[in-house]
Amino acid sequence: MSDELFMRRALDLAHLGTGYARPNPLVGCVVTHEGRIIGEGYHQQYGGPHAEVNALAAVADQSLLKKSRVYVTLEPCAHHGKTPPCADLLIEKGVPEVVVCNRDPFPLVAGKGIEKLRAAGIKVETGLLAEEGRWLNRRFFTFHEQQRPYLVLKWAETSDGFLAGRFFQPVAISCEQARLLTHQWRAEEAGILVGTRTALHDNPRLNVRDWPGPQPTRIIIDKNLSLPPAHHILDGSQPTLIYSYRHRDGRPNLQTVTLPESAELMSVMLHDLYQRNIQSVLVEGGPTVLNALIEAGMWDEIRVFRAPMQLEQGIAAPRLGLTHLREQSTVGIDQLFWYVNDK
Repeated sequence: MSDELFMRRALDLAHLGTGYARPNPLVGCVVTHEGRIIGEGYHQQYGGPHAEVNALAAVADQSLLKKSRVYVTLEPCAHHGKTPPCADLLIEKGVPEVVVCNRDPFPLVAGKGIEKLRAAGIKVETGLLAEEGRWLNRRFFTFHEQQRPYLVLKWAETSDGFLAGRFFQPVAISCEQARLLTHQWRAEEAGILVGTRTALHDNPRLNVRDWPGPQPTRIIIDKNLSLPPAHHILDGSQPTLIYSYRHRDGRPNLQTVTLPESAELMSVMLHDLYQRNIQSVLVEGGPTVLNALIEAGMWDEIRVFRAPMQLEQGIAAPRLGLTHLREQSTVGIDQLFWYVNDK
């Protein structure tokens, strides 16, 4: 088998940690000996053993590690965090060769793991399937390189371009399969954001009900604290942040972040989310929030469900060209348009 095949296996393994490893990156590791896999693992849960630890422990004959070639999707850590440094473990086990997909952008690692391995006499190769690795950990890279959360904008629109009825009347637009996929996406992101009108008119729960996975932090823009206390978003069932120009005392699982009225809300909010270590946000509307982010170029992905129904009048969905279209597919009876901001 080739180096590429082993690294692709490591990338596939890494993907299994989606949602659960955050805020740590997704990492997979494959241990080979004489062209065959003898151990593999991935980072399964934040605070738990890293991919290298799981992969090395899975090798039945530990003596083979001294003659092995290890493939890992991200540079082994060189610092003490929740767990000891993986670079130290590879050195301790006598692994002679390590192939790394991507260098780690996290400042406490950032090349130090590779340096430590090479200083111990281990042969290290880097950059194998680097583009695929960056896509897998796009949230992690964006967060550390741009000091803001990775932003995924999502909405459902009718075939004639509306996302709600007149006066923001809620309308069920997307099909059941699209709704299930949306819940999967919610489990993959650290936060989920809506504006005041969406929170007020839709009274959404913004949780993961129909897909296994962790609950995102709910993020609400409510400048004047106009949401009724009985709304689902204020029920304290999961961590919730409300960004407002007004002050309100905190309650369990519910915190109001009070901003000065002179603040540029989006920029200040994204900086605050960065400080809170929220690495990615799924933005589910409404049009004011979506258009503001699109016009400012502050987005990384846009996912649009287009349903085969018409409203003829209502609240218009944001308009997009085809410049950034990455993929178009069918989900149930809907069409999914997936855009990537490759700026």
